[in-house]
Amino acid sequence: MVKTTPFYTRLAHVLISIICLFYLAIIGETLLAPLIFAFLFSLLLLPFANFLERRWKFPRSLSSATVLMTLVLGITAITYLLLNQLSDLTNDLPAFKEQLLATSTIIQDWISDTFHIDNHEQISYINSATSEALSQGTSLLGQTLLSVSSVMLFLVFIFLYTFFILLHRRLLLSFLVSLFREEHSAVVYDVVFNIQYIVKKYIAGLFLQMLIVSVLACTAFEIIGIKYAFLLGLITGIFNVIPYIGILTSLILTVLLTFSTMDSTAVLLVIFTVFVIHLIDSNYIMPKIVGSKVKINTLTALLGLVLGELVWGIKGMFLSIPIIAIFKVVFDRVDGLKPWGYVLGEDEEISKTVIPEVEKAEIEQKEKSE
Repeated sequence: MVKTTPFYTRLAHVLISIICLFYLAIIGETLLAPLIFAFLFSLLLLPFANFLERRWKFPRSLSSATVLMTLVLGITAITYLLLNQLSDLTNDLPAFKEQLLATSTIIQDWISDTFHIDNHEQISYINSATSEALSQGTSLLGQTLLSVSSVMLFLVFIFLYTFFILLHRRLLLSFLVSLFREEHSAVVYDVVFNIQYIVKKYIAGLFLQMLIVSVLACTAFEIIGIKYAFLLGLITGIFNVIPYIGILTSLILTVLLTFSTMDSTAVLLVIFTVFVIHLIDSNYIMPKIVGSKVKINTLTALLGLVLGELVWGIKGMFLSIPIIAIFKVVFDRVDGLKPWGYVLGEDEEISKTVIPEVEKAEIEQKEKSE
């Protein structure tokens, strides 16, 4: 007679495992975050590395170094474009200041008329807040410099990990397969292949989505005639990689810069334009390019973003969807974990798998009763 583990025992095991995973993720952020980024970049660059090795007979080390340099050059080019536009933006700070002063005067008059708060009281409050902010300026500057150095060190580790993962990818695959019994080797190879395929397509789809949204935003902002249309369009495309939250953040930045240089009509046009681009992206670009590669429902995606931000901040938000996609590939191919794969997927997937099985079981039960 086969003994079955009670449900509450299995539930306790699952909860303890989830708690341990999150605890390890929190304390191991310094190691795990760049390692996972490197793993994703390795999957993206793997076809290029294989092409160099098969077509041009590159050694493994040379092909890994070549694709890594391609990644570094791409990131450097994007960073240069952003910094170049930001340097031009600093030249117009006096004009921004005048516009903001004029706008603040209008807002002060409106507050005075509406809430009956004297302008002198408003100015005194602003001065006190400004003095407090200036008193913390030294610590903020130190934190900024520390953040920049941390980001640079983070990128260095990502590049190093990417190189060594590509260099030793055969060794890592052999180690992963050897962890399981020989009869499970086919399942392990299938999981590895699907993870490689889905994550590679997902990241490539994100880059393509970022490019399309950036082109649409740059073109629309240029037609409207707002200043720094290229910078704002590029920011909109890059921030759009973060689902839901990214487009809102880019909208706020775009509205603030437009409000400082143009009139309220341009601001309304910008809001309308970003809203239309978001509709196009969420209803056509995202489902066709990115969503077709990763079948994750919106509730799971949103929860993943929140948990990712709680655990690793912005890095966690970027990594949440790929990590969920990897877990879903594993869950779908392990019998005991398939229900977790169902809850991560979409309704159409459930209707094609679970519902027919339930209907079949109901028919068999009805035939037995008859």
